[in-house]
Amino acid sequence: MTATPGAATGDGGRPPDPARTVTIVASALAADMSRLGAEVAAFDEAGADRVQWDVMDGRFVPNITFGPDVIAACRPATGLPFEAHLMVEGPDELLPRYVEAGCNLVIVHAESPRHLHRTLGRVAELGARAGVALNPATPAEAVLNVLDLVDLVLVMTVNPGFGGQRYLASMEAKLREMRAAIASTGRRIDLEVDGGMAPDTIGRAAAAGADVFVAGSALYRDPAGVRHAIGELRRNALAAPAR
Repeated sequence: MTATPGAATGDGGRPPDPARTVTIVASALAADMSRLGAEVAAFDEAGADRVQWDVMDGRFVPNITFGPDVIAACRPATGLPFEAHLMVEGPDELLPRYVEAGCNLVIVHAESPRHLHRTLGRVAELGARAGVALNPATPAEAVLNVLDLVDLVLVMTVNPGFGGQRYLASMEAKLREMRAAIASTGRRIDLEVDGGMAPDTIGRAAAAGADVFVAGSALYRDPAGVRHAIGELRRNALAAPAR
């Protein structure tokens, strides 16, 4: 089953109101690593809009996760878009591998490349959408001069490296600042939030300006299952006060 953001699909499905878009991204970091292909297919069936692959190298962050061959092996399991969140040192040499693996969107950290502008331009040259991520300690100003190159800005609401961390509400001020900066460009740039997304936090992030939400652990904590978890997250985001 291939998902299309904005279309309604039952309990876990997409929002019926086209005036406000909410994109729910399922993180593979929380999945059962022994059956990743089946887990990705289950995200699709449950109503997720796309899948995030948290790529960690053990240097930029202390954990090690998915290589491009793993992602490529899961690509046939679903028609959902894939995004690669590169939490790595020196991402430039890795960019072609993750695009070739089937990632439609590649997100690099503002703190990682030596020449961020050049790196983001290279993502576009490879035919993928470009995103830039900000760690909690990195101010919004760090990406203002590359907004013309990106399709998405990711504000981290945890320190990267591990799933299941507590949401940093202090990042909401950065989300509001980033939303205002995006509006000033006149371009369509998504504002993604990643870290601690749960039914009781997603509304706060939405009210602060986010429209794309990465969820991992929360999808598996719901006793009613992943479909119900995605549906509840989407409803709570849509119910947030208008930004």
